[in-house]
Amino acid sequence: MAEHFHAPSDAPAPKPGSRTSDYDYELPEERIAQRPAEPRDSSRLLVVDRANATIAHRTFRDLAELIPAGDAMVVNTTRVFRARLLGVRESGGPAEILLLRPVDAQHYEAMIHPGGKLRPGRIVTIAPDFRVEIIETTARHTRIVKLITPGDVAAAIEQHGHIPLPPYIDRADEPGDSARYQTVYANQSGSVAAPTAGLHFTPELLARLEARGIARFDVTLHVGAGTFRPVQDEDPAAHVMHEEWCEISAATAAGLNATRARGGRIWAVGTTSVRTLESCTTEAGVVQALQQNTDIFLRPPYTFRAVDHLVTNFHLPKSTLIMLVAAFGGYDLTMQAYRTALAEQYRFYSYGDAMVLL
Repeated sequence: MAEHFHAPSDAPAPKPGSRTSDYDYELPEERIAQRPAEPRDSSRLLVVDRANATIAHRTFRDLAELIPAGDAMVVNTTRVFRARLLGVRESGGPAEILLLRPVDAQHYEAMIHPGGKLRPGRIVTIAPDFRVEIIETTARHTRIVKLITPGDVAAAIEQHGHIPLPPYIDRADEPGDSARYQTVYANQSGSVAAPTAGLHFTPELLARLEARGIARFDVTLHVGAGTFRPVQDEDPAAHVMHEEWCEISAATAAGLNATRARGGRIWAVGTTSVRTLESCTTEAGVVQALQQNTDIFLRPPYTFRAVDHLVTNFHLPKSTLIMLVAAFGGYDLTMQAYRTALAEQYRFYSYGDAMVLL
């Protein structure tokens, strides 16, 4: 009987961090924070030193001791709006509309449920004087909807909408979430999810940072629902990234370029600040004043042009956000940090604890 021999493959083994499954990890349900820490800056802070590959444990308010005078901190000042509309279909059944972004004064792109029952032409009643008409389906399977109210559309959303807590927070929104699922410096409405690394800052901590000579610069990126979408393909390059609108002002660009010119370092608060900065910075490292949509997908290998240090929360397995952190911190050290956070009982996701990569 003939024997079959298999020649060894010449294909090199995949590099760690090159496949989506490399970013999977087991998270016990009780580690998903359902409510935020009080006060905000009492959250735990995992300190990851990239130069020495060491991990330490602090409290978020200690961040003021970790940032040297003369450095600059960049925060995303987007504000979460009451994007979740709960209503009733013409049949009497429940319906949910998640507004993603305005198309014009009356029309929004939205995600809807139940999608099969809400075809174009159907009406959802949110309140006696506030209805939503389904207009059309988009190429990416969202809907264009028309908001119908005799008064101001934005006012109707504010009055009748709900805070769009992430799907892994297993409860309805409560009155406290309207302030708590919002950074203390939020000022430009447009997000359906909070830039969560910023949720840990208090006015007192910001004042301490300023007193220590650390400049704060604002950027804006309006966070879309796609931020929670896991990467489905084993090859991350096949993932279609969602677009989000971002802006860097002339004052912020000038301030950051001046910081870098005198040898200061840039600390990005959150992955949204990182994506904004890297979208608006030239190959030579010059930050530009821009308003644009970005679909930048930062994953290993990537050379960062505008960010020297990163403050972030703990992200979902196989998400674009954990890949961004791995691109910044290195794949092995990032996954080691996640294993440490799990072993040390850190709280995960939007209302959870934070980490800083030095």
